[in-house]
Amino acid sequence: MAVRDILIIPDKRLRLRSESVERIDKHVRALVDDMFETMYAAPGIGLAAIQIGVPQRVVIMDLAKKDDPKDPQVFINPEVTWKSAEQATYEEGCLSIPDYYEEVERPSSVRIKYLDLDGAPHEIEATGLLAICLQHEIDHTNGVLFIDYISKLKRDMVMKRFKKAAKKAPGAPSLVDDKEPSHHIG
Repeated sequence: MAVRDILIIPDKRLRLRSESVERIDKHVRALVDDMFETMYAAPGIGLAAIQIGVPQRVVIMDLAKKDDPKDPQVFINPEVTWKSAEQATYEEGCLSIPDYYEEVERPSSVRIKYLDLDGAPHEIEATGLLAICLQHEIDHTNGVLFIDYISKLKRDMVMKRFKKAAKKAPGAPSLVDDKEPSHHIG
Protein backbone atom coordinates (compact mmCIF):
# COMPACT_ATOMS: atom_id res chain seq x y z
CA MET A 1 0.00 0.00 0.00
CA ALA A 2 1.14 3.51 -0.76
CA VAL A 3 -0.12 7.03 -0.41
CA ARG A 4 -0.37 8.48 -3.91
CA ASP A 5 -0.43 12.07 -5.05
CA ILE A 6 -3.90 13.51 -5.52
CA LEU A 7 -4.41 15.46 -8.74
CA ILE A 8 -5.38 19.09 -8.18
CA ILE A 9 -7.21 21.37 -10.60
CA PRO A 10 -6.37 22.58 -13.21
CA ASP A 11 -4.85 19.12 -14.00
CA LYS A 12 -6.57 18.11 -17.24
CA ARG A 13 -6.64 14.43 -16.26
CA LEU A 14 -9.46 15.25 -13.84
CA ARG A 15 -11.65 15.86 -16.92
CA LEU A 16 -11.01 12.41 -18.40
CA ARG A 17 -13.84 9.92 -18.62
CA SER A 18 -12.71 6.78 -16.81
CA GLU A 19 -12.77 3.34 -18.41
CA SER A 20 -14.79 0.44 -17.01
CA VAL A 21 -12.91 -2.19 -15.06
CA GLU A 22 -12.96 -5.33 -17.21
CA ARG A 23 -11.46 -7.70 -14.65
CA ILE A 24 -11.01 -7.37 -10.91
CA ASP A 25 -7.51 -8.69 -10.35
CA LYS A 26 -4.55 -8.06 -8.06
CA HIS A 27 -3.86 -4.74 -9.80
CA VAL A 28 -7.36 -3.44 -9.07
CA ARG A 29 -7.11 -4.67 -5.47
CA ALA A 30 -3.73 -2.93 -5.06
CA LEU A 31 -5.24 0.24 -6.56
CA VAL A 32 -8.09 0.09 -4.03
CA ASP A 33 -5.61 -0.39 -1.16
CA ASP A 34 -3.59 2.62 -2.34
CA MET A 35 -6.77 4.66 -2.72
CA PHE A 36 -7.84 3.96 0.87
CA GLU A 37 -4.41 4.81 2.21
CA THR A 38 -4.40 8.03 0.16
CA MET A 39 -7.93 9.01 1.18
CA TYR A 40 -7.36 8.38 4.90
CA ALA A 41 -4.07 10.31 4.81
CA ALA A 42 -5.62 13.34 3.07
CA PRO A 43 -8.04 13.04 5.04
CA GLY A 44 -11.26 12.59 3.08
CA ILE A 45 -14.41 10.49 2.93
CA GLY A 46 -14.36 9.53 -0.75
CA LEU A 47 -11.98 9.15 -3.68
CA ALA A 48 -12.23 8.18 -7.34
CA ALA A 49 -9.30 6.46 -9.05
CA ILE A 50 -8.96 9.30 -11.57
CA GLN A 51 -8.05 11.60 -8.67
CA ILE A 52 -4.78 9.69 -8.34
CA GLY A 53 -4.29 9.61 -12.11
CA VAL A 54 -5.83 6.19 -12.84
CA PRO A 55 -8.69 6.53 -15.35
CA GLN A 56 -10.66 3.50 -14.16
CA ARG A 57 -14.22 3.44 -12.81
CA VAL A 58 -13.24 2.70 -9.21
CA VAL A 59 -14.70 4.64 -6.29
CA ILE A 60 -14.06 4.24 -2.58
CA MET A 61 -15.51 5.90 0.49
CA ASP A 62 -15.73 5.69 4.23
CA LEU A 63 -18.49 7.72 5.83
CA ALA A 64 -17.82 6.55 9.39
CA LYS A 65 -17.76 9.33 11.95
CA LYS A 66 -14.44 10.20 13.57
CA ASP A 67 -14.87 8.03 16.69
CA ASP A 68 -16.64 5.11 14.98
CA PRO A 69 -14.87 2.09 13.47
CA LYS A 70 -13.83 2.49 9.84
CA ASP A 71 -16.43 1.46 7.27
CA PRO A 72 -14.58 1.19 3.92
CA GLN A 73 -16.80 0.80 0.86
CA VAL A 74 -15.71 -0.05 -2.69
CA PHE A 75 -17.73 0.56 -5.85
CA ILE A 76 -16.40 -0.86 -9.12
CA ASN A 77 -18.04 0.46 -12.31
CA PRO A 78 -20.67 2.40 -10.33
CA GLU A 79 -23.58 3.70 -12.34
CA VAL A 80 -26.56 5.83 -11.36
CA THR A 81 -29.70 4.02 -12.54
CA TRP A 82 -32.27 6.35 -10.93
CA LYS A 83 -32.39 9.82 -9.36
CA SER A 84 -35.14 11.27 -7.21
CA ALA A 85 -36.93 14.43 -8.30
CA GLU A 86 -36.45 15.76 -4.76
CA GLN A 87 -33.24 17.75 -4.36
CA ALA A 88 -30.89 18.22 -1.40
CA THR A 89 -28.25 20.87 -0.84
CA TYR A 90 -24.93 19.97 0.77
CA GLU A 91 -21.73 21.93 1.25
CA GLU A 92 -19.23 19.97 -0.80
CA GLY A 93 -15.48 20.03 -0.89
CA CYS A 94 -13.05 17.94 -2.87
CA LEU A 95 -9.56 16.57 -2.37
CA SER A 96 -8.78 17.75 -5.92
CA ILE A 97 -9.95 21.30 -5.10
CA PRO A 98 -8.44 21.81 -1.64
CA ASP A 99 -9.75 24.46 0.72
CA TYR A 100 -12.78 25.35 -1.41
CA TYR A 101 -16.34 24.52 -0.37
CA GLU A 102 -19.62 25.40 -1.98
CA GLU A 103 -23.30 24.54 -1.64
CA VAL A 104 -24.30 22.06 -4.35
CA GLU A 105 -27.81 20.87 -5.13
CA ARG A 106 -28.21 17.25 -6.20
CA PRO A 107 -30.94 14.59 -6.16
CA SER A 108 -31.57 13.61 -2.53
CA SER A 109 -31.84 9.89 -3.39
CA VAL A 110 -30.18 7.76 -6.04
CA ARG A 111 -30.07 4.12 -7.03
CA ILE A 112 -26.62 2.81 -7.92
CA LYS A 113 -25.54 -0.44 -9.48
CA TYR A 114 -21.94 -1.55 -9.06
CA LEU A 115 -19.60 -4.50 -8.52
CA ASP A 116 -17.84 -5.24 -5.24
CA LEU A 117 -14.18 -6.30 -5.01
CA ASP A 118 -15.20 -9.93 -5.59
CA GLY A 119 -16.99 -8.99 -8.81
CA ALA A 120 -20.45 -9.56 -7.34
CA PRO A 121 -23.13 -7.20 -8.68
CA HIS A 122 -25.06 -5.01 -6.24
CA GLU A 123 -27.72 -2.34 -6.39
CA ILE A 124 -28.41 0.09 -3.57
CA GLU A 125 -30.68 3.03 -2.99
CA ALA A 126 -28.81 5.79 -1.21
CA THR A 127 -29.98 8.89 0.64
CA GLY A 128 -28.29 11.57 2.71
CA LEU A 129 -24.51 11.85 2.74
CA LEU A 130 -24.11 8.47 1.00
CA ALA A 131 -26.19 9.70 -1.96
CA ILE A 132 -24.24 12.97 -2.15
CA CYS A 133 -20.87 11.25 -1.92
CA LEU A 134 -21.76 8.60 -4.51
CA GLN A 135 -22.92 11.24 -6.98
CA HIS A 136 -19.79 13.33 -6.35
CA GLU A 137 -17.45 10.36 -6.89
CA ILE A 138 -19.33 8.96 -9.90
CA ASP A 139 -19.14 12.45 -11.41
CA HIS A 140 -15.34 12.20 -11.09
CA THR A 141 -15.39 9.00 -13.17
CA ASN A 142 -17.21 11.00 -15.86
CA GLY A 143 -14.81 13.95 -15.79
CA VAL A 144 -17.26 16.17 -13.87
CA LEU A 145 -16.27 18.23 -10.82
CA PHE A 146 -18.56 19.63 -8.14
CA ILE A 147 -17.66 23.16 -9.27
CA ASP A 148 -19.49 22.38 -12.53
CA TYR A 149 -22.71 22.75 -10.50
CA ILE A 150 -21.99 26.28 -9.30
CA SER A 151 -22.29 29.57 -11.18
CA LYS A 152 -19.88 30.24 -14.03
CA LEU A 153 -18.59 33.31 -12.20
CA LYS A 154 -17.68 31.33 -9.07
CA ARG A 155 -16.24 28.47 -11.12
CA ASP A 156 -14.07 30.87 -13.14
CA MET A 157 -12.79 32.47 -9.92
CA VAL A 158 -11.85 29.08 -8.47
CA MET A 159 -10.11 27.98 -11.66
CA LYS A 160 -8.20 31.27 -11.85
CA ARG A 161 -7.03 30.86 -8.24
CA PHE A 162 -5.79 27.30 -8.81
CA LYS A 163 -4.16 28.11 -12.16
CA LYS A 164 -2.28 30.95 -10.48
CA ALA A 165 -1.19 28.65 -7.62
CA ALA A 166 -0.07 25.98 -10.10
CA LYS A 167 2.13 28.53 -11.91
CA LYS A 168 3.74 29.73 -8.67
CA ALA A 169 4.53 26.32 -7.23
CA PRO A 170 4.41 23.32 -9.52
CA GLY A 171 3.23 21.12 -6.61
CA ALA A 172 -0.47 21.49 -5.93
CA PRO A 173 -1.75 23.59 -3.03
CA SER A 174 -1.98 21.58 0.15
CA LEU A 175 -4.99 20.99 2.35
CA VAL A 176 -3.21 23.17 4.94
CA ASP A 177 -4.75 22.96 8.38
CA ASP A 178 -8.19 21.56 7.52
CA LYS A 179 -7.96 17.95 8.68
CA GLU A 180 -11.70 17.30 9.00
CA PRO A 181 -12.43 14.35 6.66
CA SER A 182 -16.13 15.20 6.26
CA HIS A 183 -15.12 18.38 4.46
CA HIS A 184 -13.33 16.47 1.70
CA ILE A 185 -15.71 14.27 -0.20
CA GLY A 186 -13.17 13.27 -2.77
